[in-house]
Amino acid sequence: MNRVLITGAAGFIGRSLADRLRRDGVEVVGVDLAADEALGVVAGDIRWPGEWQRAAAGCDVMIHTAALVGMPSDTSRFWDVNVNGTHMALEAARENGVGRFVHISSAVTFGLHFPDGVDESYPVRHTGMAYVDTKIAAEHAALMAHASGQQEVAVVRPSDTYGPGSRPWTLLPLELLRRGRAVLPARGHGIHSPIYVDDVVDGIVRAATAPDAAGRVVTLSGGVGVETRDYFGRFGAMIGTRVPAVPTAVALAAAATFDRIARVRGVPNELTADGVRYLAERKGTYGISTAYQMLGWAPRVDLDDGMRRTEAWLRAMGLI
Repeated sequence: MNRVLITGAAGFIGRSLADRLRRDGVEVVGVDLAADEALGVVAGDIRWPGEWQRAAAGCDVMIHTAALVGMPSDTSRFWDVNVNGTHMALEAARENGVGRFVHISSAVTFGLHFPDGVDESYPVRHTGMAYVDTKIAAEHAALMAHASGQQEVAVVRPSDTYGPGSRPWTLLPLELLRRGRAVLPARGHGIHSPIYVDDVVDGIVRAATAPDAAGRVVTLSGGVGVETRDYFGRFGAMIGTRVPAVPTAVALAAAATFDRIARVRGVPNELTADGVRYLAERKGTYGISTAYQMLGWAPRVDLDDGMRRTEAWLRAMGLI
């Protein structure tokens, strides 16, 4: 790779990816809602065609990280950003002669119910959750562009990515714990599949150039599943508090209450029934043999090391 365009360049994964590529000597340009000349980021709203698409000129790879993530109460923009935004990014890549388009999807496309060690041959499954269903639709758009010969595409599905800057799996848990709103459904026995951000970035970089990745989907995960009480309990330990683990019905009732309060106050709510289901119903893990065979990739940061790094960052930022 010589020149790479990253959409969502100011976001969690986009920023980490840009830092890695620059260290590797790659010229990086970025697109995000706000411009940042120092980082080579131009302003653009990926939902609509515009001048931002010209940033793809001269790039041999485009990595599409821009997306709305999570399971908040307000999902009104998810289709426009996650699906139409992917269509617009693919259009920019095609019109500017980009060699490979790397679409950052998510392991949520497997749905909530899948076998342990699930691999990419298993079908995607809609859940009625805006994040899941729009990521499936965006994947379809990307893979159809490849199948039709319009644009070479590789699709990467990271699992639950945590580390410095992660809102859903680092900052939000701490926020909810401090506010006394964190509860774990299924008594904390749901399965979580964490992967540290550096491992995700390494897999994306490899997928951008691996010949066999063209037209394929590859899952990136830490290779293990842990109970939610273990994962979130680590954040509780950082600030000296316990994470309540309750029956799923109790967690759903709490989520409904918080949602009603948020609607009355006109504020967003991120403790929703969809989030409860996501933490309660998953029992399987994600297989990573395809990533190993196709990309020569394996996770290098285990959960203990990743949490140590995350805690150090949180302390350095004055967040704990």
